[in-house]
Amino acid sequence: MTNEAAMVLETVVKSVIVLAIVASLAGFATYVERKILGFMHRRLGPMYVGPFGLLQAVADVIKLFMKEDIVPQNSVKAIFCLAPLLIVAATFTAFAAVPFFPEFEFGEYKTSAIISDINVGILFVIGVSSAGMYAPLLAGLGSANKWSILGGARAVVQLLSFEVITALAILAPVMLTGSLSLVDINNFQGGGVFDWLIWKQPVAFVLFCIAGFAETNRTPFDLLEQESEIVSGYITEYSGMRWALFFLGEYSNMILISFLVALMFLGGFNSLWFIPGSIMMLLKILGFMFFFMWARGAWPHIRPDQLMWLCWKILMPIALLNVLITGIVLLLGA
Repeated sequence: MTNEAAMVLETVVKSVIVLAIVASLAGFATYVERKILGFMHRRLGPMYVGPFGLLQAVADVIKLFMKEDIVPQNSVKAIFCLAPLLIVAATFTAFAAVPFFPEFEFGEYKTSAIISDINVGILFVIGVSSAGMYAPLLAGLGSANKWSILGGARAVVQLLSFEVITALAILAPVMLTGSLSLVDINNFQGGGVFDWLIWKQPVAFVLFCIAGFAETNRTPFDLLEQESEIVSGYITEYSGMRWALFFLGEYSNMILISFLVALMFLGGFNSLWFIPGSIMMLLKILGFMFFFMWARGAWPHIRPDQLMWLCWKILMPIALLNVLITGIVLLLGA
């Protein structure tokens, strides 16, 4: 087998594995979240499907496959059907530039746990995942429902606003490391706990976490499809698997943000003391996923006007000031 053929085969195998694992974890995360929220709210959560309700996620998938797929008569059918596919495609494509674990050997073959190691990895991830912003917009425009249109417009305003905060938050760590590659950013933090960028860029870390909550439609910023409203925003008219694809995209985005936080601020997959790098990475991902779920059970919703006020009048000036101070420090240090 030629080197080119081996590289293509390796890329295909990695892509299939990442798709399967992320989709499975996103589905199982719904069960874990219901259990965590049940514990926090003093109730049981799923209990009846399998031992301790472990098969509840499988039952949910079967139910969604069997539900009728309704397409409203007056909707723009092509756009209506395309929207849920777009958010999943954007999220899973973004995983292509994410390094999951350190290099490992499979027999005599040594490979890296990344589909495509490009030198602008973080830029690729942010850019591609931002394309998922079109999904709620198209879902609202394609539906035959004025409330869906309003929900789609509100979703785009929120996502577009916090994309700016995300970009400014990652700019400061990129200035310190001098690279847009997630592998280089990870290696920059290889000296131990005190080399983690969370200590050098705590403001950027907080800003990125807040923007991550807003962009993944998580409490307290779950205004894209708010459960307390009579209608469900841009997904009001969706059912069955099309409805499920939006939530698959949401939970996959949670996993993606968790990886980015771990890689950019928490030392990535570098080993720590006697703990291997792959185990460290897994612990960081699970810890931040738990933080997502804990926040949902602990924090109330906020109003859309409060969210926009927070974004443009509080977070935006802080992000710009953080970039300015980082640049001054680097200039004086040079």
